[in-house]
Parts: sequence; C-alpha cells; structure tokens
Amino acid sequence: MHNILDPKWALFVKVAEVGSVSGAALALNMQQSVVSRHIASLEQSAGTRLFRRTGRGVALTEFGQAFYPRVRALIRDADQLADDMRTSSGVPIGDVRVGLLPSAVPVLGGPLFTAARKAWPQVRLHLAEGSSAQLEDWLTRGMLDLALLLREEDDGPAPDETVLMRLSLFLVVPARHPLAQRKSIAFEEVAGLALVLPSDPHPLRARLARLAKQKGLAFGDVIEADSIRLQHALVACGGGFAITAGTLTPQEARTLAAVRIVRPSLSRAIVLGTTQHRAHTRATLEITRLIHSLAPAMLKPSPQH
Repeated sequence: MHNILDPKWALFVKVAEVGSVSGAALALNMQQSVVSRHIASLEQSAGTRLFRRTGRGVALTEFGQAFYPRVRALIRDADQLADDMRTSSGVPIGDVRVGLLPSAVPVLGGPLFTAARKAWPQVRLHLAEGSSAQLEDWLTRGMLDLALLLREEDDGPAPDETVLMRLSLFLVVPARHPLAQRKSIAFEEVAGLALVLPSDPHPLRARLARLAKQKGLAFGDVIEADSIRLQHALVACGGGFAITAGTLTPQEARTLAAVRIVRPSLSRAIVLGTTQHRAHTRATLEITRLIHSLAPAMLKPSPQH
C-alpha cells in the first residue's frame, strides 16, 4: 500500500530537516540530481521557491516555512492511513528499523530478529549497530524507527523514551591488577586513575566532571575511545581503566574484572527511543512490545556483578 501523497513532498521535508540537498540524498540513498529535480518540480508547481541557498546548504524560504509544518503533518497522517489500510486484517506489515548498542548486539540482536520473524513474517526488521550518540543522531534524522540509547541518571529519559532497565556503573580493570580483588571502589579513588572514557562532549564525561567538581577532585590522564568494546580492549592491554556497566563477554572476562563504584554509586539507564519523523505503525508497535519483553532479561549483567 503506497502513501497517497506525492512522494516528492517527503523529499521536501527531508531537505528541510537536513538543511542540504546532498545530505537528504545521502540519508535517503538517492542521487543528489534526482532530489534536486524533484524539489525543482515542486517549486514549479507551487509557483515560488521553497528553499534559498546558504553558505552551508539550503534553508526554507518564508513561503516554505509557512507550509512545512502542514506538509509534515499531512505526511504523518498519510503514513498512518496507509498503514491502517495495509494492516486492516490486524496483521502487522512493513519495515521497522531498529538501532542497537554494541553491547546489546550479541545478546539481543539474534533473539529479537528470530522472535519477530516467527511472530510476524510480513514485518521486515532492519537492525543497525552504533554508539548511543550515533543511534540518537540516526533516530533524529528519521533513519531509524526505534533505538536503544544510554541515558546517564543525571539526565534522565526524554518524554518519548521508555526505560528498559537501569545498570550500575563499574570500574573495569585488568584481571591481574590488585584492584581486581576488590568488590567496590570509591569515586574519589577512581578520579585519580588513568581513565579510558568516551570522547568529549559526552554525557558520561559531563556527569563525571560535575561530580568531581562537587567533591573538589581533578581527573588524571584520560584516553579517549568511543565504544565500550574499544574501551575494554584498551584496559586489557594496560591502557587505563574504563567506567562502563561492567558487562563483559566470556572472552573479555578472561582478561578483565569489574569493580562496583560507590560513594556515590553510579548508574545509567538503557532507554528505547522513538523517531519523531513519523507516527507508529502496527509493525513498530509490535516490535516495541517485543523489545520491552526481551530486553530486560537479555541485557541483564552476568551474575558475577
């Protein structure tokens, strides 16, 4: 069941959101010339310009700004109508794009795909892997329908996000390091260590900086690595100490150990974010329910923690 609106208007919305024709073409996996041609066709039909050129791309003209909210609302309604007609039998149909954190891929990716295919054969599930920042960007740009995201407890979930589970934060250390024999470590001790952290700006970096300032502490050397897998790898080779949820793969558990951070205890939430670019379809609703049923048990840290 195709959308009842001219698809060129969806291109208009995407160009407006991205701020460039080339960026919209990349996001939609289309040739830039095709996008430009369709926008020119819309402008010819409207009898005026929809976009004006800027130093960084394009921006909506006054005319385009006036009609953009109405066009976007029409597209959402048309998408919903098409999905209602397509799924009138009660069976979810269509594509659902889900983003997973690297730590969730090995434990949730397979079970989610298998369960979705068994329950709803006509739903095409597309899975993508990325850091929380990458997934949030893709979600914001409408490249994903759903995504697992990390939220530091200081920040909390957004109104459109639901918390799947909360995880305590640990100091990940080499298994042969003396700290590996301890069950907990105070934040004051952690601040004085050489840490492997995500690149700034990052919610965890900001949170640690606020906490250190409150306690009058200064961090030591920081090595930057932008994935938990890479942070753990650097710790294993003696590069420093990481602050993560402490969930270790069987292979990592041979060379690493996780020590709970206390005074204060730190935790973060894994939330399920939803794109604001389009309304839920029956398919995205069913996949959302499935993630809620599977994720808490699948993402739960191993008993050693």
